[in-house]
Amino acid sequence: MNLPATSLLDAAARLGLGPADLSPFGDDKAKLRPGRLLRPRHSEQAPKLVLVSAITPTPAGEGKTTTTIGLGDALTRLGERTALALREPSLGPCFGVKGGGTGGGKAMLHPSADINLHFTGDFHAITAAHNLLAAAVDNHLHFGTDLDLDPRRVVWPRVMDMNDRALRSLVSGLGGASDGVPREASFDITAASEIMAILCLAADEADLRARIERIIVGYSRAGAPVTARQVGVVGAMMALLRDAQHPNLVQSLGGTPAFVHGGPFANIAHGCNSLAATRAAMHVADWVLTEAGFAFDLGGEKFLDIKAQVGGLQVAAVVLVATVRALKMHGGVELSALGQPDAAAVERGLPNLARHLDSVAVYGLPALVVANRHSADTEAELAVIAAYCAARGVPFAAATHFAEGGAGAEEAARRLREIARPTAVIPVQAPGMTVVERLDAIATRVYGAARVELGPAAKAALRSLQRQGLDRLPVCVAKTQSSLSDDPRRRGRPEGFTLTVRDLRVNAGAGFIVALAGDIVRMPGLPARPAAVGIDLVAGEIQGLS
Repeated sequence: MNLPATSLLDAAARLGLGPADLSPFGDDKAKLRPGRLLRPRHSEQAPKLVLVSAITPTPAGEGKTTTTIGLGDALTRLGERTALALREPSLGPCFGVKGGGTGGGKAMLHPSADINLHFTGDFHAITAAHNLLAAAVDNHLHFGTDLDLDPRRVVWPRVMDMNDRALRSLVSGLGGASDGVPREASFDITAASEIMAILCLAADEADLRARIERIIVGYSRAGAPVTARQVGVVGAMMALLRDAQHPNLVQSLGGTPAFVHGGPFANIAHGCNSLAATRAAMHVADWVLTEAGFAFDLGGEKFLDIKAQVGGLQVAAVVLVATVRALKMHGGVELSALGQPDAAAVERGLPNLARHLDSVAVYGLPALVVANRHSADTEAELAVIAAYCAARGVPFAAATHFAEGGAGAEEAARRLREIARPTAVIPVQAPGMTVVERLDAIATRVYGAARVELGPAAKAALRSLQRQGLDRLPVCVAKTQSSLSDDPRRRGRPEGFTLTVRDLRVNAGAGFIVALAGDIVRMPGLPARPAAVGIDLVAGEIQGLS
């Protein structure tokens, strides 16, 4: 088992954090106590926040988290006061297709297995708080209280942190008069819970409470929205979230401190770690590397248009992670043939990288392209990416952090130091835009779509939003991660397509509208052979959790 060279307390000390600032969970993970952030920063110099994103994912893998950790370790090796700010993994992907979410090789968080599984219990607390509200809603239906909830218009699902397609649509309350009111119901995965989104955007405990109170759980028979505050269990939900609201601290194998907190997916939610963790990292470090889920069109856009706007964050640079193998797939090569050298296929795949670089430029931010190098990559294939970046005037570096840790990413870290400068983000979703205007801006300026089309359910939902005065909230698009379009089969850089939005759902507590595009679902299913089949406990050690 690979272990960090230093203890967690030694890693924390490099950021000025001592035992009094931490609530330990064993000797390798801890919760950050809020008192430390009340003290002044160690320096008047503004910290540099770097967003790590990527090209459109493929089955070949890109290694965004691995690259974030490798770059952080490289900056640490170069003497920079560095911290990582990352999301917590969900059990769904761990046991489904993706596997773990703590990096790979020598660019990995520690303790990896703990972080991938139960960690400090944050996901379980969010699940419990969410389902407490769901149970209280059904209790109001059962007793017919003065909320006069319409059982046909309850919009608050239940959640669990596992992929389970059988729970997407169901009927609850069967069994007779003593077992509740029969109604159509559903489950989302915990990463899609509005409680998760709220926890990740809340500024402090008071803001967390206020946001939870604003959650719309359903509508009365007269059509009036019913909120969590009216349901009456917000205080109990806050009690369940007491510890979960505080960031977790671990470290990488290279000894870089890492604030790991919150875990919304970027294809069905806003895809960023908590604002509290990012701010904590920026308070104690000079360089903070964070990531947003999937490619720049999903996580990157939401980081810059939602999280950065809520938190007033400036961004020093965007790192776009690419791989030779993924570019080959965007160039038409199938997964089984990726081992064959094919510089021409890499070149055919470059339009996908180009689209994402174009989008970064829309936000007015400097970009660095980092190739997460695979052992089978040839110099000729890497040269294709380097030449393209040089022609665009975008810095490029190939990195071997998976095999070599921070030492393999030092060139990329030096390039990053050359371009990074705290910059005010130019949002694509400008304040005051309507939902339709926001959708059009995202689709045309970030995805490269020609137009947006609202389906019947989305049009009806839009009319409801307009009546409630909620049609100018930011938009969080839920769509496939496998394409810039809403069709997962369209790799590369699709042109002239229509983004079809089939429904709009208000997350009043989180403060945004979720737009469901294409066939995206908020409860994933397991593949034919789940990753869980290969996971085991042998002599007290977890094996097979990659």
